[in-house]
Amino acid sequence: MKFVASMALAAAVSSAASATFVDYVVTKTSTSNSGVSLDVYTVWARFNGATDTVLNAFNFNRVDGTFTNLFYHKDNSDYNGGVLTTAAGTWAPQLTGSATLNRPFDSYLVIGGNAGATNSTNADPSWPAAGGGWNRPDVPNGANVGWFNSSPPNAQGRVGNTGNTATDVRLGQFVVAAGSNGGTWNLKIGYNSGVSGAPVQFAETTFNLPTPGAIALLGLAGLAGRRRR
Repeated sequence: MKFVASMALAAAVSSAASATFVDYVVTKTSTSNSGVSLDVYTVWARFNGATDTVLNAFNFNRVDGTFTNLFYHKDNSDYNGGVLTTAAGTWAPQLTGSATLNRPFDSYLVIGGNAGATNSTNADPSWPAAGGGWNRPDVPNGANVGWFNSSPPNAQGRVGNTGNTATDVRLGQFVVAAGSNGGTWNLKIGYNSGVSGAPVQFAETTFNLPTPGAIALLGLAGLAGRRRR
């Protein structure tokens, strides 16, 4: 009986330490600002566990061969100053500014949570290595850049926590001109089950920031661009 009980306990611990990435999910809203019609894409990592937690994201690069700076920013950084533009800005979520005047129209990156001054997401060293930091409006061409939760005990990247959903962890917002093809992007994430001492696992696949026509073909279900490599 002891042996059977031990086996059952071991199985329960193993199950608790397991986390499974399902796919990236892209949601879209349409808006306008400063006379510009915009498509706003939010990218999420979907999981099947109640406490699955994203720790970092990396190997982020465009893979469909067309590379232009098409992302709009409207942050309140010194690099932008609250102007809607593709020419200046930052990916830092702490500098998105007003939740109504800036953030809905700004491109930024996060490891879970909402963009704002208390978000603990930071750029990893791949950005300066590519030539400059992430205080720039574009994604470095040909580089594999990343970002991470600099304070993982806060569980900001856990499903179900503020800014995330019960199954999905927010990874970023990408704002483009309405009707633009935002491209196909590769991304790798490190995550675990959220249980103390659980091993880090990795998943890598692609997602699309599709045109409205592509979204129409997917039935306007509110979930778009799910694609596995």
